[in-house]
Amino acid sequence: MSYIKFLGTAGARFVMIKQLRASGGMWFSFGSTNFLVDPGPGCLVRAVKSRPKLDPAKIDFIFLSHKHLDHSCDVNLMIEAMTNGGFTKRGGVFAPRDAFEQDPVIFKYILRYPQKIESIAEGNTYSVNDISIKIPVRLHHSVETYGFKIRWKGLVAAYLPDTGFFEGLAQSYAGSDILIINTVMFEPREGVGHLSLPEAENIIKAVKPQKAILTHFGMQMLKNRIWERGNEISDRTGTEVVIASDGMLLDIDGVYTNSSSKI
Repeated sequence: MSYIKFLGTAGARFVMIKQLRASGGMWFSFGSTNFLVDPGPGCLVRAVKSRPKLDPAKIDFIFLSHKHLDHSCDVNLMIEAMTNGGFTKRGGVFAPRDAFEQDPVIFKYILRYPQKIESIAEGNTYSVNDISIKIPVRLHHSVETYGFKIRWKGLVAAYLPDTGFFEGLAQSYAGSDILIINTVMFEPREGVGHLSLPEAENIIKAVKPQKAILTHFGMQMLKNRIWERGNEISDRTGTEVVIASDGMLLDIDGVYTNSSSKI
């Protein structure tokens, strides 16, 4: 079974600080490859207490979209877990350059542990096992931030993390079969580097994935009971839209079977 496990769906600082939603990031298992995305506070605990239990020693790589703490707080811990406390040199870490060099969130001594370290950049493509990782565009956020379009066999699974809306954003994610969108705000707010629900809906309409998943919710999304709105959002966008919940496991085998997309 290939799947995406949502270890947490908290977005923005207050939902994270109050732990109104968990903040552990996402675990992807595609075939025999496991990778972790944005390991925020509580990632390790959420992984090992998960059902089914997830073994951090089997992670093949960690992807960090940007260095804000709700995305990176557990990154050093998860690198240690991936490498058996540093005794087994294995795995990879993909992160923006400023996560390593400018006010780094990944400790220098930890960088000795993985087999591969990559500073990601717009337009680049990387490979791990049978997975291709493309970085579509640099996003508009307060620190260097990137999402991805991952191709595995015939499937393209994309992650759009924290960003303000800008011209060309949706086009950068065209061809995605699965599109995960960090949707912090219920309504747009000018000058805030996060997507709102109407903006996420417009992106879904433009990209037309087989399945879209909204996650990383801020306080207003919770106050407006976003988990009850999946059907109406699906109707408005013409796409199956899933509202992520903590611990949710998304089986992607059906999406993979129907996929013919290209990055």
